[in-house]
Amino acid sequence: MEEKLGSYLVHNNIISEDQLRDALRERRETGQRLVSVLNNLGFLAEGKLLAQLSNLYRMEVVDLDYIIPPKEVLELIPAQKAYHYEVLPIDRKGRHLTVAMVDPTDISAIEDLRFITSMEVTPVLAAESSIREALDRYYTMDKSMAEVKVEAVDTGAARELGIEDMELLETGFEEELEENKLRADAEGGPVIRLVNYYIADATSKGASDIHIEPFERQVRIRFRVDGVLQEQQSPPLNLKAGIITRLKLMAKMDIAEHRLCQDGRINILVGDKMIDLRVSVIPTLYGEKVVMRILDRSSLMLDLAKLGFAEGALKKFLRAVESPYGIVLVTGPTGSGKTTTLYSTLSLLNKPDRQIMTIEDPVEYNLHGINQIQVHEEIGLSFASALRAFLRQAPNIILVGEIRDSETAEIAIRAALTGHLVFSTIHTNDAPTTINRLVDIGIKPYLVASALVLIQAQRLVRRICPKCKDQIEASEKMLEDAGIPEGTFPDNKIFKGKGCSYCNMTGYKGRVGLYEVMPISPEIRQMILQGESSDKIATAAIEQGMKTLRDDGIEKVKNGVTTLEELMRETASF
Repeated sequence: MEEKLGSYLVHNNIISEDQLRDALRERRETGQRLVSVLNNLGFLAEGKLLAQLSNLYRMEVVDLDYIIPPKEVLELIPAQKAYHYEVLPIDRKGRHLTVAMVDPTDISAIEDLRFITSMEVTPVLAAESSIREALDRYYTMDKSMAEVKVEAVDTGAARELGIEDMELLETGFEEELEENKLRADAEGGPVIRLVNYYIADATSKGASDIHIEPFERQVRIRFRVDGVLQEQQSPPLNLKAGIITRLKLMAKMDIAEHRLCQDGRINILVGDKMIDLRVSVIPTLYGEKVVMRILDRSSLMLDLAKLGFAEGALKKFLRAVESPYGIVLVTGPTGSGKTTTLYSTLSLLNKPDRQIMTIEDPVEYNLHGINQIQVHEEIGLSFASALRAFLRQAPNIILVGEIRDSETAEIAIRAALTGHLVFSTIHTNDAPTTINRLVDIGIKPYLVASALVLIQAQRLVRRICPKCKDQIEASEKMLEDAGIPEGTFPDNKIFKGKGCSYCNMTGYKGRVGLYEVMPISPEIRQMILQGESSDKIATAAIEQGMKTLRDDGIEKVKNGVTTLEELMRETASF
């Protein structure tokens, strides 16, 4: 068969006879396939070779970047065989299995796959590099799981845990294991490898959270990627206690306590990146649930423009944060990126001639050169009490994690009025309504007007995947439902991700901020003193050049940064 391929390529002047002779000699010496040798020697580019193979064998070529095989299809061929033959099962219809192959002339491979699967195998062509990448993507976890299961059985882990009788796991009560057994199990090889794998895998996928949830017959693992939870492969059920204990040990928690909620932190080096994990453990019916918040210090951007600020909004924000005193508020719901914005800003302002202090609940990132304090309400260390103490330390810049009550708000505002630059967050829907919120919790309008420098509202939307981004035409009904004025988008053209392996077929990769930046101008300051409504303040701010969250979102849809669906999801009420 390979001789047929060589003759075909020479006959059609794709390669020379000398090149074929060299390739066949290399093939004999290395044992590699002829298609691999031709590509490795640079005689034929991979794409051109695929086209020639398709012509010769009249076979379809598939792009694995745009295919995610169902789990049940992948399970038909064991990882060992898939790697050995460099094949990837991609679809099944009845008793017919479609398999992507590097070399469709490998009859022995096809026959072996027929025997293993008891199905008719239909080969299709795919690039060797994409098959290898896909094998690593889809089979690595299965391979790791298999090794873990084998080692767990070989070492008698179930007997050591005292849970040979699986009925214990189904009663709904936490296993009553002695602390030394828990510790021994958590420090076993299979558990350590599995925990490390989940952390590394979540980090590589850009996840913000890892959720480990025990149920009656399953331990569910989910990663939050771009704000959306995605289910991962579950670990063996008999390693549940070991995995949770391992994480509690790493987070310096009490491993013998299973009835109370616990919090901790893990600092771990993943590749060349130092990752902070904020760990929360709560007791549930079938065991302890663990949620780990992944805090990647490298995500703090000194270049704030990369967060999604438009040029005009960024200039206003930077002008405000360079003020010698006053208060800058960032508002938005939980998960809208407020902390990232403020930490990135502090990183930008962190210079040797400035003293920066923060009071947070909890401290999310450890920032070098910045004095950070964790709230401890149970011992009386609240936002308000810490803020009072801060003022005796002569800081230049203060970050108050959140304004939750009138006492904290009043101290923060008075600090701003006495020569300190104060940053904080507050929960409101947009920038103008923040003023009413401060007045509602008891702050006098004249204090609000005097202290405020800028209010910024923000949201996070998903970015369109750059690998599968495509232009489409939006229907009139779609634009009408979204409340988009006619003529906003030229020819009603917008962008959308088709879905590919790079974005896990979601059409999205990463997130970007929508920003509403409202500087407190003399006119707005006067309106605050007069007790004007938030609607009137919003109108005045827009007349002075403020872009609303929705305006910023429409601009990002027009520029192909995000989709109309994301705009509607985050700014439907604006």
